[in-house]
Amino acid sequence: MTKVLSLGIDTSCYTTSVACTNGKSIVFAKGTMLSVAFGDRGLRQSEGLFQHVKQLSPLLVELFSAVDRDSIGCVCVSCAPTSQENSYMPVFLAGLKQAETLAAALNVPLIRTDHQSGHVRAALFGNESLLECDRFFAVHISGGTTDVLLVEPHRDAPYRIEPIGCSTDLHAGQFVDRVGVALSLPFPAGKHLETLAASAQKKDVKLASAVKGMTCSFSGAESAAQRLLGSVPDAELAYGVYDCLARTLAKLFAHTANTYGDLPFLVCGGVASSSLLRSLLGKRFFGKLYFGKPELSKDNAVGVALIGADRRATWES
Repeated sequence: MTKVLSLGIDTSCYTTSVACTNGKSIVFAKGTMLSVAFGDRGLRQSEGLFQHVKQLSPLLVELFSAVDRDSIGCVCVSCAPTSQENSYMPVFLAGLKQAETLAAALNVPLIRTDHQSGHVRAALFGNESLLECDRFFAVHISGGTTDVLLVEPHRDAPYRIEPIGCSTDLHAGQFVDRVGVALSLPFPAGKHLETLAASAQKKDVKLASAVKGMTCSFSGAESAAQRLLGSVPDAELAYGVYDCLARTLAKLFAHTANTYGDLPFLVCGGVASSSLLRSLLGKRFFGKLYFGKPELSKDNAVGVALIGADRRATWES
């Protein structure tokens, strides 16, 4: 049987996920969220690693019940948060060690990548026209990143990523989660806060947006939101958070375009799965905006599997 499939594994801070792709379609994809106690705003890395170890094996058993193992031609795994030197988190060891064992057992190549590259590649699924560009911007917004990246499609990588902008304090997802938990919503709070925001009768809460050059800040807005707790309806405060995110990102995007040129923006990461944020961004920034599929914007192994498929394709061409 031809080994046409790439198996991907990603063990991020809050999701254990596996996927299989032939490079053009998703054959299998499933993830399991890590468990966070109600009221908490995250997990220690040791607890995250422990939960990944427990959750990864059942996911792989399910994958192998749906996919012929003889059709798998490589195993690709995220080993670090980003492609930058010294980028490291212990949670990625769970996926790496399992991937090493699987690649040896299946007698196929092991391909290493990083979580952020996986997010960019997942967002490119359905937006492959961007791979024909000389350069484009990718904006990775999540609980652990608010990064503006200059991406150059590249044969061996399959693209080269250069960080050019970031948040100087809280990340977009942290802003959402901290306000959400303060409003007694479960963690991660994104989908719950968005649902609450959708019920807002008024949209008068304006939290200050802070952008300076290629950096932004959310700590001041988060402190202001905390001070408003109880004095404005919860739904209006929730809407104010997304309004602030959109205004901040739109300013950051505009400065990026003025500095580096009028290139397309690919927005990825868990926060980018929000339909409310997408709508608000579209009203505030008039450049070329591309979004990944909402279900592929959250942490998942699809992008990792696609990177494996891309890498194999370069070897065989």
